[in-house]
Amino acid sequence: MEIAYWIVAGLLAVVYVYSGAKKAFQSQEQLQPMMAWAGTTVPMRTVRFIGVVELAGAAGLILPPLLGIAPVLALLAAVGFVILQVLALRLHLSRGEVKETGLNVTLIVLAAVAVWLATTW
Repeated sequence: MEIAYWIVAGLLAVVYVYSGAKKAFQSQEQLQPMMAWAGTTVPMRTVRFIGVVELAGAAGLILPPLLGIAPVLALLAAVGFVILQVLALRLHLSRGEVKETGLNVTLIVLAAVAVWLATTW
């Protein structure tokens, strides 16, 4: 189970470091082609906050279990990602972006698996 957790957590961490860094550091113009909602439906201040939350969550998935310090933080980070993606799914559906929800559903499932794996070891 521990190996499975590291695989899932590693995949999630890569995705969230990438997307979090983009949201935290790129301009609205740079984000628009990939994230049409950034700066229009959701204010850029909130987009930046989401980016920082994603970066912190990625660190929370990896660092506590790796260092053996407060591993419950990994569980909380995974739960946070489930919540984040449910909200993202809701945003896309409210904008009529049904095709864009596949990644959200995949990330919800991966984060839920990470929650389960973090509680089993």
